[in-house]
Amino acid sequence: MEYWKRNLYTIWVAQFITIMGMSSVVPFLPFYVRELGVTDPDLVARWSGFAFSGPFLLSFFFTPLWGIVGDRYGRKLMVIRAVIGLGIAQILVGTAQSVEQLILFRMIQGALSGFIPAALTLVSATAPRERTGYALGFLQTSLSAGMLIGPVLGGALADVLGYRPIFFIVAALCFSSGLFVIIMVREPARDTKEKRFSLVENYKFAFSSLQIALAMILIYLAQTSIVMLQPVFALFVEKLYDDTQYISTITGVLFSVVGLVMIFSSPWWGNRNDLYGYKRNLLIATSIAAVMLLFQAMSNVPWHVALSRAGLGFAMGGVMPALYAFISKQTPLKMRGGIIGIATTFTILANMTGPTAAGFIASQFDIRAALYLTAVMIAIAAVLIACFIREPVTPEEMEQSQKKD
Repeated sequence: MEYWKRNLYTIWVAQFITIMGMSSVVPFLPFYVRELGVTDPDLVARWSGFAFSGPFLLSFFFTPLWGIVGDRYGRKLMVIRAVIGLGIAQILVGTAQSVEQLILFRMIQGALSGFIPAALTLVSATAPRERTGYALGFLQTSLSAGMLIGPVLGGALADVLGYRPIFFIVAALCFSSGLFVIIMVREPARDTKEKRFSLVENYKFAFSSLQIALAMILIYLAQTSIVMLQPVFALFVEKLYDDTQYISTITGVLFSVVGLVMIFSSPWWGNRNDLYGYKRNLLIATSIAAVMLLFQAMSNVPWHVALSRAGLGFAMGGVMPALYAFISKQTPLKMRGGIIGIATTFTILANMTGPTAAGFIASQFDIRAALYLTAVMIAIAAVLIACFIREPVTPEEMEQSQKKD
């Protein structure tokens, strides 16, 4: 087996195990806050919000720095560092004695993590250029699958074992993923004499390229259009039902449909990107996503919501992996980790701002107003793609073209 394929399959398994473990704590985190001594319902909600957002706060600043370290000392090393760091953070969270300690340890988790951008960089750096779209699309399926299975598994185990043991189980999963990567992944030898780029140089490169800067804006718009629904989706589904006996189950199923369909659509879109180019497929995918989000916002029947979310999952499988592949193809290999790290901060920024904006809009206007806004945002992304995106050209190809001119 070619080494890049072995790397891809190894990182797929490691990412699936890690994401499944990390997402397994999501369903009961507010209950863990209550177990730590917070009894007032309003305070439980407030501290839970801090606990959820804590990792994103520090990861926003640390992710580009870890990308630079990966460019200098190896991408495999950064994958191992990130997954071991996540395991250590879970042990700390599992030993927390107060809600303040929980927030602190979750923030440490954000500082030590960065597994997803490290995995993206390693796979994009070792895959052949003509197979980058497929590789990143295939890798996306492990993320979707892990986030689907993790919450269900975590909720079931918490009912049987309690909350604290789950964090130690997740830590063990992270450590096993790290060991798997150490044994199986092979990274080509690095040129120790090649130029090292600073954080400032990486930012200058990213924002001096209209195409890369635009792709990062598109990442923010696409991710925001997905995560904005998180705090209001359950309330939206509740409005569609008179009988609320199984509303949590129904909400969970409808919410998970997007990730389920993305598992199958991401590799399909990745192959299309390699065959037919990025602009065409990104325009088709974002256009479909805008229509599906609009359909969802207008829906008054649950099965209409299910159909719209299935269509959304199909479309989004062709957006996020493609944008990261688009960026990686236009970035020199020696600074790819740093640039993907910067691009990832736009995903993190969306995770921080999207849900907050949706909650504010829903409280000031209506739940459907927040849903309509998601359709508008992804429609704006489609317009930007149509007007400004060009097929990716590597820095080497650009330099050769300039020499010919």
